[in-house]
Amino acid sequence: MSDRETVLSAVRTAVGDVPGSESPDDAAVPHGRRADHAGPEIVALFTERAAEYRATVVRVPAVGAAAAAGRALARTGARSVVLPPGLPDDLVPDGPWSRLEDIPALTVEQLDAADAVITIVATAIAVTGTVTLDHGPGQGRRALTLLPDQHICVVRASQIVPDVPEALSLLDPYRPLTLISGPSATSDIELDRVEGVHGPRILDIVVIEDA
Repeated sequence: MSDRETVLSAVRTAVGDVPGSESPDDAAVPHGRRADHAGPEIVALFTERAAEYRATVVRVPAVGAAAAAGRALARTGARSVVLPPGLPDDLVPDGPWSRLEDIPALTVEQLDAADAVITIVATAIAVTGTVTLDHGPGQGRRALTLLPDQHICVVRASQIVPDVPEALSLLDPYRPLTLISGPSATSDIELDRVEGVHGPRILDIVVIEDA
């Protein structure tokens, strides 16, 4: 018996008792893999992994989120900040910076001249330290998060999920999705890291602790 015949014989034996009306999708295949790789402390893991990507991460109570965003703006000396439509008012910090509303839509030149942008997120992933935007209310269109030099993301602890599959299950694949792991960065042939080439050079993440 040839190798081909051996394999086909084994397949016939394996499916011999399967009803003809049954399709492969009717029965779940046990794979034995772990549901996630995060462990129980997913908020702590998320902050650790995001910091490894050179994001600046702080954890605050809800009443401290706007102040934390203000400290991030002050640290970089930002003079202007873009506020996307739908951003909650209690996340907008007081300060000397000018506030740019994206209604009507700001031009590319205006966005490029802006120092920072503040957004919320759709979800965040603990094991990869990634924030995910679907550009719904409070997140703005994609250009808002690519052109200003500093991006401040406000993440509620309840939005952090353990692993990538769970995050993807919560997202609408028909929406424009942006996954961000640290500041925009690339390396040349000598492996010299350059930040801010394809997006913000500075990423601040404010994690709001659950009450």
